[in-house]
Amino acid sequence: MLEMIAALQPLVIGAVLVWSARVKLLSRHAAATANRSALARLVGERRALPAYRLLGGVELAVGGLLLLPPASRWEAGAATVLAVGFLAYLTYARRVAPTSSCGCLSARSTPVSGRSVGRAAVLVAAGGLAVLASGGWTGALTARPLAGAAVLLAELAAVVALSPELDRVWLLPLRQVRVRLTHPLRGNSGVPLLASVQQLQLSDAYRRIAPLLRSDVREHWDDDGWRFVGHAARYQGRPATAVFAVPLADPEPASVRVAVVDDATGHTLLSLAGTPPPAGPHLFVVPA
Repeated sequence: MLEMIAALQPLVIGAVLVWSARVKLLSRHAAATANRSALARLVGERRALPAYRLLGGVELAVGGLLLLPPASRWEAGAATVLAVGFLAYLTYARRVAPTSSCGCLSARSTPVSGRSVGRAAVLVAAGGLAVLASGGWTGALTARPLAGAAVLLAELAAVVALSPELDRVWLLPLRQVRVRLTHPLRGNSGVPLLASVQQLQLSDAYRRIAPLLRSDVREHWDDDGWRFVGHAARYQGRPATAVFAVPLADPEPASVRVAVVDDATGHTLLSLAGTPPPAGPHLFVVPA
């Protein structure tokens, strides 16, 4: 079984690399994506786009070689080196430029997260297995087609799950289907807190504020059709509370807004708005 899994790794790595290369080489937003990434800090804004395109070319070449049989060990070795480079780059980006966009599998602006680093680590492990494989993926699929297909689907699903830039493709529709099937607004139960947390975590407001957060959900309350969710935060060295306003009747992440409130003075230090909630002095007052 392990030998079959190892033999199939070139397909997994090749598919991910080709997809990533497509974003870098064919996206109309490649220039903006490159400038939002940590590449701009690493090589300078003028060189960010050429470096981004060059990386896409390397990914396409290595990914294409892996997908075309037979996959050799030197090809798997090259893919492993590339994956190690990804892991090092994402670790650097998360430490030095935590708000920078990943620019990996989508042109959508998504900060580097632990999931992004985990995805790179998975590719490193897959590359190591591919180097150890004694046979090719064609033979593995021919010998055990159903088991091979199940392994490929499971690994690709794991890559997607570890890709925050793809959440809008699968996670948001899945949550919306669940809401439609369970009718959370029926009766007195209200919208589940988990649904509100998932909605705010998919919002641009959350992505922009995430580097400031220092806790999970600390408190929450409902008021006038909105759910307010509080997190401990730190803004410019000052203890603060990030309060997200999530509409109870609108499942779109774009409608989420947030304010960062100074814990000492109660003053709003920063606010990011989607669709504005009702006006009033109570909006970002954290209850005692």
